[in-house]
Amino acid sequence: MSFLLPKLTCKREVDQAIKSVAEKVLVLRFGRDNDAVCLQLDDILAKTAHDLSKMAVVYLVDVDKVPVYTQYFDISYIPSTVFFFNGQHMKVDYGSPDHTKFVGSFKTKQDFIDLIEVIYRGAMRGKLIVRSPIDPKNIPKYDLLYQGI
Repeated sequence: MSFLLPKLTCKREVDQAIKSVAEKVLVLRFGRDNDAVCLQLDDILAKTAHDLSKMAVVYLVDVDKVPVYTQYFDISYIPSTVFFFNGQHMKVDYGSPDHTKFVGSFKTKQDFIDLIEVIYRGAMRGKLIVRSPIDPKNIPKYDLLYQGI
């Protein structure tokens, strides 16, 4: 399903997307097109992209083609999903130590839709961090890796 979503292939395209998407949530999925979990997430993103078109824009970013952002967002697990609103990085409290990105795939389409709605409403009120509406048992668990410390 990753062929249904637009791809950003270089740093300049990612920069342009962050700057140009206005009054909508920008969803950047960092991963690889041939990874099984990424394909599962892409399926959910593709099926919900039309329903959320008034609130969100979804792009796929290959971690190997944009290493600057892969390193900047400390993407050590794929897929990782990062959210922006009007050029501002939106953080989400998932009940985990990392609020900058969602790691792994969403369990259901409804989880993703609920998250986008909460981010959109919070951003419209000027918030930079929102609380995740996703059931904690549906959020993948992982350990943070700090490299080079």
